[in-house]
Amino acid sequence: MLIEILKRTPLWVFVLFFVLLVYGYSQSKSRRVSGRRIAILPAAMILLSFFGVVFAFNIALVGLISWGIGVWVSIWLGTAFAVPHNVTYSTETQSFFVPGSWLPLILMMAIFSIKYVVGVILARQLPIANTLIFSGSVSFLYGFFGGLFLSRALVVWSSRSRPIEITSNGHSM
Repeated sequence: MLIEILKRTPLWVFVLFFVLLVYGYSQSKSRRVSGRRIAILPAAMILLSFFGVVFAFNIALVGLISWGIGVWVSIWLGTAFAVPHNVTYSTETQSFFVPGSWLPLILMMAIFSIKYVVGVILARQLPIANTLIFSGSVSFLYGFFGGLFLSRALVVWSSRSRPIEITSNGHSM
């Protein structure tokens, strides 16, 4: 059965998987990024998670509320634990130094996996797809994982309140 599912999976899904894998791996490296660039991934993931709910379950109230709760919980947890740690902002370069983390890769793979499994369940028209528990749980997970990207961006942006100066030789003062 698994082989049959993989055979029926469109090629673009495998391409997307590898693109996410490479992009997620790049997030594991420390880097300097602009504020605009910090916003791109969270915006994309929030939109994708929201549309994942809408396309899978239509505009069902349970799905939308569960998604919203998931986003709220993840923002609350992410900002409470200030993840990522050790982010700094340079006023001179107007950029953030973000330490590398495997968390974005894990989150991307989690969202991808959930969307893939939900797609298989919906395509096979399994009875579980019509239950409130399924739609509510999946919607919560979409919101939670998408919201974690947003909470990470909020933590990074909050580092502007404690800027560092970078000297010409690249060291902080």
